[in-house]
Amino acid sequence: MDLSNLKPAKGSVKNNSKRKGRGQGSGKGGTATRGHKGAKSRSGYSRKIGFEGGQMPLQRRVPKFGFVNINRKEYQGINLDTIQDLVDNKKIKGSLDFDTMVELRLARKNELVKILGRGELKTKLKVSAHKFTASAKAAIEAAGGEAVTL
Repeated sequence: MDLSNLKPAKGSVKNNSKRKGRGQGSGKGGTATRGHKGAKSRSGYSRKIGFEGGQMPLQRRVPKFGFVNINRKEYQGINLDTIQDLVDNKKIKGSLDFDTMVELRLARKNELVKILGRGELKTKLKVSAHKFTASAKAAIEAAGGEAVTL
């Protein structure tokens, strides 16, 4: 081995050896593989999201109707049977607060949580959440626990 036969390891070099836009002699001169005219041939081109080549985009073609309340609050629902499963698997003991819910991936840290009444709770638990359904609150209190609204 000497300097005359050094070369990179097989598969390590991925780039194309042809340099675009470096004159006619390079084989990729002239338009530099961009074709002739049009937005994509120009420098600084960036395609707008939903752009369909000047055709009226789908987002604008489709009729809009109904009412969207901008003040709507979305709640992440957690059912009682899910909570009971976590108690059975010894993931929670005694209390279930918001930080624990985030840790167990029942909710994300910026979400509001609502406890829903599906299933039954057999364990005494102190549950803290942003909202409770009437049936969920009744079930928690019937099991001897307490429902704390955040």
